[in-house]
Amino acid sequence: MSAEKIISDWKKGNFKPVYWLEGEEPYFIDEVMQYAEHKILSESEAGFNLTVFYGKDADWATVINACRRYPMFADKQVVLLKEAQQMRDIEKLEGYVENPLPSTVFVVSYKEKKVDARTKFAKILKSKAEVLTTKKLYENQLPEWTNNIVQSAGLTITQKALLLLVDHIGNDLSRIQNEIEKLSINLNGRKSISEDDIENYIGVSKEFNVFELQDALAKKNITKAIRIIQYFAANPKAAPIQLVIPSLYNFFSKAYMALGAGTNDEKSIASAIGVNPYFIKDYVTAISSYKYEGIEKILLLLHQYNLRSIGVNDGGTEDADLLKELIMKMAML
Repeated sequence: MSAEKIISDWKKGNFKPVYWLEGEEPYFIDEVMQYAEHKILSESEAGFNLTVFYGKDADWATVINACRRYPMFADKQVVLLKEAQQMRDIEKLEGYVENPLPSTVFVVSYKEKKVDARTKFAKILKSKAEVLTTKKLYENQLPEWTNNIVQSAGLTITQKALLLLVDHIGNDLSRIQNEIEKLSINLNGRKSISEDDIENYIGVSKEFNVFELQDALAKKNITKAIRIIQYFAANPKAAPIQLVIPSLYNFFSKAYMALGAGTNDEKSIASAIGVNPYFIKDYVTAISSYKYEGIEKILLLLHQYNLRSIGVNDGGTEDADLLKELIMKMAML
């Protein structure tokens, strides 16, 4: 069961008595809860038939009593239990889940974790409730997901602008959506998002960012790499070293994995290492520049400089100087 399928069913008037939303990706859970709170019932119906609990403050008996009430002046009532992972004795809801009231739509948000599948409660949920289990999107899924959000807003986005946006925000789906909404407002009627828009409205330089640094290092363009590091030094919030080094480590780790893929076919490599095919040329370029031994040494260097950036075996070297040292050592490989 997906968030999209649940909402699609609701739009068609198909409701189940109990929905259990769990897992590590809050975006999809929030999407369903938002619809349940604001769209299932009309404004006049919600006044009598919408009840919202928060796990930290609610007790299981009060929640069950609310679920067992009959709707007033409507066909159904909606009971929402938000942040249910903070609720004590939540497994005591199992009696209601096993025998729910058909006129109640009970939706539970259980974020950041899943119910232990070995428990009786989990087995009852599996057999009696509609369960949505969410996972974080993989890195290679983010561009496509983001592009779909852009399209759903009636917009288009250039490939480079898309990569800048994803690279800057990372796996924070709610923030990606908020930034796209902000872009939509600032486009003033235009329908296409460019690199300039990302720079102007989100604050990501189209020339000086981690993505461009990776590209420069993959091509051994040390002059460009040093220019980017100097920009980072002058603009510390643009790309702190604690984000730069893990990003570079992730990039060269993928290049290392690509070496072991056992094929030269770019689509096969992309599938093997779990990245979007659009990125493969960058990894192939890095492999060509450094070969197996060079990439292996880069990974060791990145580990060493990551430790130095947090004060291990380092007396307080400035972040920009650490990055310059790192890049010059990579240039000699």
